Amino acid sequence: MKLNSLIYNLQQGLKNIWRNKMFSLASIATMSACIFIFGIFYSLGVNFQGMVKEAEKGVTVTVFFDEGIDQSKIDEIGKQISTRAEVDSYEFISPEQAWESFKTSYFEGDENIAASFNGDNPLINSANYKVVLVDVAQQPSFVEFAKQLDGVREVKQSEVAASVLTDFNSLITVVSVVIIAILILVAVFLINNTVTVGIAVRREEIAIMKLIGATDSFVRAPFIVEGIVIGLIGAAIPLVLMFLVYNSVVSYVANQFNLLSNMLTFVPIGQVFAVLIPVSIILGVGIGYLGSRFTLKKHLNV
Repeated sequence: MKLNSLIYNLQQGLKNIWRNKMFSLASIATMSACIFIFGIFYSLGVNFQGMVKEAEKGVTVTVFFDEGIDQSKIDEIGKQISTRAEVDSYEFISPEQAWESFKTSYFEGDENIAASFNGDNPLINSANYKVVLVDVAQQPSFVEFAKQLDGVREVKQSEVAASVLTDFNSLITVVSVVIIAILILVAVFLINNTVTVGIAVRREEIAIMKLIGATDSFVRAPFIVEGIVIGLIGAAIPLVLMFLVYNSVVSYVANQFNLLSNMLTFVPIGQVFAVLIPVSIILGVGIGYLGSRFTLKKHLNV
């Protein structure tokens, strides 16, 4: 009996979609647009976060030591740094390494100027730890901690770069959430209209079903099925499009912009869709279910 009811409800839900083709197509199109734009913003966000993480590796905090400090104290400072949750990695830079890096950066093509120091190292007191943080937004808390360490002379940070990266990341997140929220509301509104029309068309049939003893859940079920099916179709279409678009964009950039593709590392499509597929299906089914549920509660007197 339950199987027969399930089949009946599924059939009626599909018939409702067919009866209200224009509203159903509008709902599916809006749902697809919503999830497609969500997919675009998610893909951009994931790749942007990867690029930001790469950029953050160049935004380091430099911890300088007191003059004359011994190596055991430097190692102790390193252990204290390693215990911090903000720290992704850190590297000890000796005075010799600091001088070699400086010569490479500032005396390239003018090696004679570097040679004039006659082996003297003007950066003899520049030993330091270069610290890469998990998130540049955590820079202030780490800098405050590092300044209080015994044996630390100075802590240099990249405030402007950290602020720009943090603000840009926040902006992308806010814009994405606002756009997706607006599209979800539009999708719910259209599904609401689709189900409302279905109720109006079948109002007499529903009244007869109630008179012969049909339960409320039995009457509601086809409309719930209608909303869920619209949501599933609306989720499937943009997923297919996103798969084709993502692969095409990555291939185009790799083939046409060799230099850019060497600088940028795109997130593999499998990693993107491992999240995108379940989230899109949940969004589609959830919006379809809620849209039809709220409409039934409002318009269906059973």
